[in-house]
Amino acid sequence: MIGAGHAGLAASRCLTERSVDHVVLERGEIADSWRRQRWDSLRLLTPNWQTRLPGFRYEGADPDGFMTMPEVIGFISRFADAAAAPVRRHTTVTSVRPAGDGYFVATDRGDLQCRCVVVASGACNVASVPALRPAIPRPIECISSLDYRNPSQLPDGGVLVVGASASGVQLADEIQRSGRPVTLSVGEHVRMPRTYRGRDVLWWMEASGVWNQRYDEIDDLVRARGLPSPQLVGTPERITLDLNALTTAGVTLVGRLAAVRDGRALFSGGLRNQFALADLKMERLLDTFDQWADDHARDADVGAPERFAPTEPPASSPLSLDLRSGAIRSIVWATGSHPDYSWLEVPVLDHKGRLRHDGGVVEAPGMYALGLPVLRRRKSTFIHGAEDDARDLVEHLAGYLAHTGRAT
Repeated sequence: MIGAGHAGLAASRCLTERSVDHVVLERGEIADSWRRQRWDSLRLLTPNWQTRLPGFRYEGADPDGFMTMPEVIGFISRFADAAAAPVRRHTTVTSVRPAGDGYFVATDRGDLQCRCVVVASGACNVASVPALRPAIPRPIECISSLDYRNPSQLPDGGVLVVGASASGVQLADEIQRSGRPVTLSVGEHVRMPRTYRGRDVLWWMEASGVWNQRYDEIDDLVRARGLPSPQLVGTPERITLDLNALTTAGVTLVGRLAAVRDGRALFSGGLRNQFALADLKMERLLDTFDQWADDHARDADVGAPERFAPTEPPASSPLSLDLRSGAIRSIVWATGSHPDYSWLEVPVLDHKGRLRHDGGVVEAPGMYALGLPVLRRRKSTFIHGAEDDARDLVEHLAGYLAHTGRAT
């Protein structure tokens, strides 16, 4: 097992239940990415009642709240202890390559041989910074959302936040509140209200079955796996943080960052269309919730159907910004991230560097993956989505071991 985050630890618990000998290799501490690649004010998008791992769940006094990062780290660490996970901390995997009927795993603390490998090293190892980054004028400071911690890292003055997923809207809001004027570059995004008909929207995602939709039931799986995270924020007030809210707060909205030429940032002119598409998809999702409520929920369980104001286009949106004028002093790349497979010496990557797999069963005998977007279900990357995926894949792994003649 490579990685002692929530996905790797969930699989470890399932392997232990089946008496499959294994070891979990972790480059740092348990929940290392949660410790090193999250900003200070971040909270989970999922409510506390939804935070669960195999045989372990939130049992605190605030089920409708949202965990802070220290609380998430504590939760995952307590799970590792409760599961007695065999974790080797501070052990960096330097290569995995085929060897006989299994794999040779080289680390900076010794080598191992094994029949199976579970890759649970995370989906967010490396920031996906656009190729146009080298064209940004040198005086402007650039930072990715993986390295951002709080506004004090940024110089005074204007900030361009690129990307309008959950990370992008949260960082734009926080930085704007720090007194720095923010321009948010908006491309494709997923709009979602924090609450709907008196319930958290993620209650609806679970109750209606949307989050449990399997990967082999999705028409365009590649597109589904590449969608940005929904525009949600976890706050005690359960606020909705959409583009309308950001406009009200004073954030300037521009289109997708298309190019940087001669020191000018050039933005696409399709902002109104992006708004309309995101609004339409949200309406369709709410229709799905309403249909489920009509079929399953008693009148007393949920409130009346709601609809929300469309995203309001700005009166005028600049198509370019002069990055040499001093108006923009820093750029925050909230443009996503991707896994790091530089250590994987097995021919299982496609031309874009993505693992080739069928629901987490990698195209190499005895190799599996966990924790990737829409791996086996729409909820796969969330903490509560790890258990179902882990149980499915551990069942497959145990069958593979039994079929090849060795149960450990």
